[in-house]
Amino acid sequence: MKNRVSRHLAIRQIISTSEIHSQDELLSKLEALGYHLTQATLSRDLKALKVAKVPAGDQGYMYVIPEGVNAEAKKETAEVNFLADGFRELNFSGNLAVLKTRPGYASSIAAVLDNADPYEIIGSIAGDDTIMLVMREGVTARDLKNSLILIMPKLQDKIGK
Repeated sequence: MKNRVSRHLAIRQIISTSEIHSQDELLSKLEALGYHLTQATLSRDLKALKVAKVPAGDQGYMYVIPEGVNAEAKKETAEVNFLADGFRELNFSGNLAVLKTRPGYASSIAAVLDNADPYEIIGSIAGDDTIMLVMREGVTARDLKNSLILIMPKLQDKIGK
């Protein structure tokens, strides 16, 4: 059985990369990926992820992740990706992660992470070149890495698998 964190990542990925017009359509795509859940669970997931429905012309409505709704968000993504240049390494100990950056980058990256408010991170503390991240119970290192990549896609090649 796949866990909630990986399911949330799958939901974000599906909604970000395709037009989804109904919960039934989303359930079908999730089932094709091996996720078996009820409509009630999906509704709770959509609420937790702050997914919204927006008009889609003649097709009724479609689901969107709020951060990706407008052109301003695209500009912000480019700015966030620039910050990924300051990333150096990521290490784990229990439910803590330590993200090392180039000097001066930590507070800006931590602000971006805090603003994105990912489910996987309870909170962060930043210095000049180090960020301590407290991960939610049950979140794995892989889950956190995937979440960081969703927030800053440019980290994809910098974070080890």
